Amino acid sequence: MMERVEEALELDALAVSINETDEAARLWETVAWFAEESEALAAQALIAHPLTRLAEVENRDWVRESLAGLSPVSAGRFHLHGSHDRGVHHSGVVLEIDAGTAFGTGHHGTTWGCLMALEALVKRARPHRILDLGTGTGVLGLAAAKFLKRPVLGTDIDGEAVRVALDNARRNGALPWFKGCKAPGLHHIAIRRAAPYDLIFANILARPLATLAPGLSALVAPGGTLVLSGLTVDQTRWIKACYVNQGLEMRQVIRSGNWIALVLARRAGASGRQGRAMSGKITGPGYAQDV
Repeated sequence: MMERVEEALELDALAVSINETDEAARLWETVAWFAEESEALAAQALIAHPLTRLAEVENRDWVRESLAGLSPVSAGRFHLHGSHDRGVHHSGVVLEIDAGTAFGTGHHGTTWGCLMALEALVKRARPHRILDLGTGTGVLGLAAAKFLKRPVLGTDIDGEAVRVALDNARRNGALPWFKGCKAPGLHHIAIRRAAPYDLIFANILARPLATLAPGLSALVAPGGTLVLSGLTVDQTRWIKACYVNQGLEMRQVIRSGNWIALVLARRAGASGRQGRAMSGKITGPGYAQDV
């Protein structure tokens, strides 16, 4: 089914939006915009699914209007804006990331949580080897690369996301440190060659994070940090247990609305499951303090 959808969306779609509506039921909603009705009808025929619907939308510059609604985002010293807000001045680490064909502009609570985790980490450490798994637009890896000026490997199962991430690295002056690679899972030679990592971002979804727990935990260097996101509040205990059982320690829980980022670490000089877990909480402005 997904192959038919991907093939259909190659038929001159102007823009595509993909959102998970029910993880437990594995339901996703895909919305594609076409310039001509004939193109939309061709895509619908190729998908051949009873739930596909066509609707005519007003002839307006929807891309420009959607960009205008994305205001700059700040997470500690990290500031993100689109090209439409290029004139807005911020001190600290500034990244220009436009909404496009890859996930991640900084506006989602999961991305904000990961950036806040990075903000807390760089106050006490300077990671040398960094992996951004499921990089999307590259926003997390680029934030780390631009501030730390350390090698960052950004990987994604989607080749288009890797292209976008590398383009954003070029635009933001981070290309000397940021490398992109299309890689499903953790077994690509580029991931293995650079391991173990002092810092790993994995802002994906709960189910793949649970599946990847053994392999992802093994990539964390002694004293290294693992930041997990793409999680809702009710998934916290499940994913925490998966990684604590692999010998990592909970260090921080960061909440933005119903979204959670978990910060775990491998104790320096320790292996297995020794040590006492520590935890802390950060919440976005206006959100409840309890998790």
